[in-house]
Amino acid sequence: MRVLIVDDEDNIRNVLARYLKVEGMECDGAENGLSAQRMLCDSPYDICVIDLKMPGIDGIELLKWMRLNGLSMPAIMISAHGEISDAVEALKEGAQDYLVKPFNPEELILRISTLVKARDLARMVQSTELKNVPADMLTGISPEIMQIRDVISKVSQSNANVLITGESGTGKEVVARSIHGHSLVSGGPFVAINIGGVPENLLESELFGHEKGAFTGAIARKVGMFELASGGTLFLDEIGDMPRPLQVKILRVLQDRKITRLGGTVQIPINARIICATNKNLEEMVRNGDFREDLFYRLNVVRIIIPPLRARPMDIEPLSAQILSRLNKEMGRHIDGFTVEAMNMLKNHSFYGNVRELENILERAVIFADSNLINEDCLDLRGSVSRPGTEQAPDAMMVPSKLPPQKSLKEIEKESIINALHRWEGNRTKAASELGITRRTLISKIAEYNLDI
Repeated sequence: MRVLIVDDEDNIRNVLARYLKVEGMECDGAENGLSAQRMLCDSPYDICVIDLKMPGIDGIELLKWMRLNGLSMPAIMISAHGEISDAVEALKEGAQDYLVKPFNPEELILRISTLVKARDLARMVQSTELKNVPADMLTGISPEIMQIRDVISKVSQSNANVLITGESGTGKEVVARSIHGHSLVSGGPFVAINIGGVPENLLESELFGHEKGAFTGAIARKVGMFELASGGTLFLDEIGDMPRPLQVKILRVLQDRKITRLGGTVQIPINARIICATNKNLEEMVRNGDFREDLFYRLNVVRIIIPPLRARPMDIEPLSAQILSRLNKEMGRHIDGFTVEAMNMLKNHSFYGNVRELENILERAVIFADSNLINEDCLDLRGSVSRPGTEQAPDAMMVPSKLPPQKSLKEIEKESIINALHRWEGNRTKAASELGITRRTLISKIAEYNLDI
């Protein structure tokens, strides 16, 4: 087990490392958050012990950075202050535990062991869930759903690209997971990415990965989604939002079955099933020049169209029963079902938010239900969206009252020097190398800005 101890006090780091090594754990120490960022990018760790107050960036900011960059190892926050508000904020930002200094090192060892065992168990459960996708994952009894199930059973046994289309909330990812669960690669990973939810300037790196130094801020190699999905399925949701320049690269990947990380030269073979989904009309986008025609045909080998929920009202009852069963478990309720009037009310409703809207309505109903059956009084349909095209337009006059304050070049330079020094724990040579200047120039700048680091 590898542990990273992040604390600006040498004594704390050394004492904790000594105790943990006696227990057979490998330990590294970082004296501030920026140094910890560098070490987390360079090496894998099983758990982090993080001090709350540190120079550079504090423990809370380090936690935010870890979660933003997909570092999901458990974290224990330690602090000499012991404020309840600090503990609450740390847990809110992703820490799994909180200890107040001074504490018994044996207590820390116990908590580390507990958290790592819980993480390993969660991974085993997640792996089992992915390998055993239930056959009835796609709920419904309508002819449309029965036909989709038939297509899933046939396409799952091939490696053909699949394009799933339908309105938002119809269950496109459910269909994708069902294909994966019935496929020959069901034992492999199911990796999903929402194209529209990733900033355009980060999307290429997320998909293909990057090498260290590929761009500013790329301080370590990153494995992309295509590689992570190797031996399994890569689900590209909202493919219609993909920028046109990136469409060319995706087309090349589908043709050659190889990728190259940003900043790299080596072509890496990929072995992942590709499933895409969108709520947009790709044919119309092709005609308008917003989506490449050749990419469309590459993706559209097998097409699955999920009809909206309002077009298949006979699915509302089985869907409601399934959702209610899940909500009972999540909320600790024991609601048996629906009154006839309540079910008729649901069947007559136009679900423009589809299954997602139904889930929202039923969650509210379970909260306010006073008996073992959901009746009409529990169902609040007033929060539902109106028919498409009737939404209120945003206020065009809403603009920021003033531009955010801008930093001067000197302030930016000073901040960059401070961060680099913290990241390398005061090592002038390495900090200068990162900044792209000589060690002599760095020492001169430290004197100019009167920095005591």
